[in-house]
Amino acid sequence: MSVSADAISRAVAPLVTAAGLDLEDVVVRPAGRRSLVRVIVDSDDGVSLDAVASISGAISEALDEAGVMGQTPYTLEVSSPGVDRPLTEARHWRRARGRLVEVELVERAPIVGRVVSSDDTSVTLDVASKERTVEFADIARAVVQVEFNAVRTKED
Repeated sequence: MSVSADAISRAVAPLVTAAGLDLEDVVVRPAGRRSLVRVIVDSDDGVSLDAVASISGAISEALDEAGVMGQTPYTLEVSSPGVDRPLTEARHWRRARGRLVEVELVERAPIVGRVVSSDDTSVTLDVASKERTVEFADIARAVVQVEFNAVRTKED
């Protein structure tokens, strides 16, 4: 039986939402005779280890009860997204406020700037001390840049 990431998502999404988290992704990969089920969760406030532990147990129970894994043995990994996760949703941009990002545009040269604000359709970046608004539809790919000496604001 092939295990479907969509079926797993449908089974666990209500639990994740009830825990105050967003279900970012579900990935299923073969791992020998087992399947590796990776569930990525996030929230505006980040995800604590306690929250990961709590939701891991609930997800494991839900997968067993729903039978979406069939007879396939699996290993469950629940984590928050890594820093290299592409910014693809409006909520990702909201959470990246104040962070330095590299944005590859669809038909223009890439830009690097700090996220000033965002809404459901666009992001405003500080690029070389000038604000620039970019529509999400014009973005091919965007990622947060790792900064070891990040500038902090009073709001951080």
